[in-house]
Amino acid sequence: MNRLHINTNDKKAVINKNIYGHFAEHLGRCIYNGIFVGEDSDIPNEKGMRKDVVEALRHIKTPVLRWPGGCFADEYHWKDGIGQKNQRKRMVNTHWGGVVEDNSFGTHEFMELCQQLDCEPYINGNLGSGTVQEMSEWVEYLTFNGVSPMAELRRKNGQEEPWKVKYWGVGNENWGCGGNMRPEFYADQYRRYATYIRNYSENKIFKIACGANDFNYNWTDKVMEIAGKYMDALSLHYYTLPSGDWHNKGSATDFTDLEYYTTLKRALKMEELISNHLQIMHKYDPENKVGLIVDEWGTWYTVEPGTNPGFLYQQNTMRDAMVTALTFDIFNHFADRVIMANIAQTVNVLQAVILTEGDKMLLTPTYHVFDLYKEHQNATAVYTFIEMDSETVGIGDEQIPKLSASASVLDSKLYVTLVNPSADAELPVEICLSGIDGEIKGINGTENAHIKAKILTGGIRDYNCFEEPEKVRVENFNGVENIKDKLRITMPACSIIAINIS
Repeated sequence: MNRLHINTNDKKAVINKNIYGHFAEHLGRCIYNGIFVGEDSDIPNEKGMRKDVVEALRHIKTPVLRWPGGCFADEYHWKDGIGQKNQRKRMVNTHWGGVVEDNSFGTHEFMELCQQLDCEPYINGNLGSGTVQEMSEWVEYLTFNGVSPMAELRRKNGQEEPWKVKYWGVGNENWGCGGNMRPEFYADQYRRYATYIRNYSENKIFKIACGANDFNYNWTDKVMEIAGKYMDALSLHYYTLPSGDWHNKGSATDFTDLEYYTTLKRALKMEELISNHLQIMHKYDPENKVGLIVDEWGTWYTVEPGTNPGFLYQQNTMRDAMVTALTFDIFNHFADRVIMANIAQTVNVLQAVILTEGDKMLLTPTYHVFDLYKEHQNATAVYTFIEMDSETVGIGDEQIPKLSASASVLDSKLYVTLVNPSADAELPVEICLSGIDGEIKGINGTENAHIKAKILTGGIRDYNCFEEPEKVRVENFNGVENIKDKLRITMPACSIIAINIS
């Protein structure tokens, strides 16, 4: 028998809601036509933001949104995106598609979007091509309530009161598109720029340094050694490529069963990466004051045929749903140190949670995983142990764990998510519960508990398209067998099940 043991009496760290964060860059159709259509659009909007997209993102409790990049961040000059829209500078987006960026979505629009989403803004400042003064003045423009040129400029542009902005990235991918810097040089630049990121009034900036790309442990070592005591968090970027080859990334929808398992195996490298980078960080930060933020992650495939290669538009299958769920389980298990993560990207780019086409919108399988996992936000992780009749599933050398799970407690409710990543085999699972009598009704006598369950499942290549937008969707699951202090379920192949016990 395959068993998941859960002890609600053995509490771990609180799962930071920001682990379920998002990333929106000026790239392809993420911002323009994806999130922002302008107030004159026939598509229903509020102050230019698509109502359907905002509603969908609010439904999954989007906690934090990172903007304006990405590579775009280190060529973005924020003063180009304020003031009257018809007077804003137009530029060519040299990183992404060579299209004209008219700057109609800028600082005020981003803060309006965050207000509509009821989420925290995470702004990535320009260290690569911007000046210290420019970044310092952006913070002042946003958050200062006194008398100053930037505060007056903000008021002139229609925002009397300052905003609250907590999360601030000091550069992005400065080892690559953000300047091709050496870690020692970036660390010194970070110290310089961070010095002039001021805390105004009651606003306190949480400073995030540019961290490594996947296995670049030397970057983490040098940046932590030189600048660790000046930062609140360090970032990490890791993208899952089926082939591991940036020149031939593979199709989002046309893949073999072997490629399916290879992709999931590569996604699970996230655990190794987090563990190793944290060990290096701990060497220079033994009190664990510096958090780890995985502010770019997700799958990356060859773009859909016939689309602009610089727009990074790709479809999204149940394979992507599996990657998402397995990654969330890793983040949840590192909840004591991973304090935020931002999937790339929110709409129409890479592993998007939403796709749009004109006035049409659909929710991807990845979106539905965010929906199933949202109850873990700010809940306390509890002890889990998986006992299997055989450890792995896969083809040949491409083997992955047979079961993955997360469990958390909030407001006297136990929430459990389980993942069966097998492409073709169902999985019987017995959930063994133990904990404090009375804290969760019926935890030691589950027949008295109130149990609700939902499921996301489908073929590994199933996806939603505008002709069939709900082929993959969350449904109620009635297959929970309730016996004393155990639950028994049989998970379909390629499925995620969420169980709420109260």
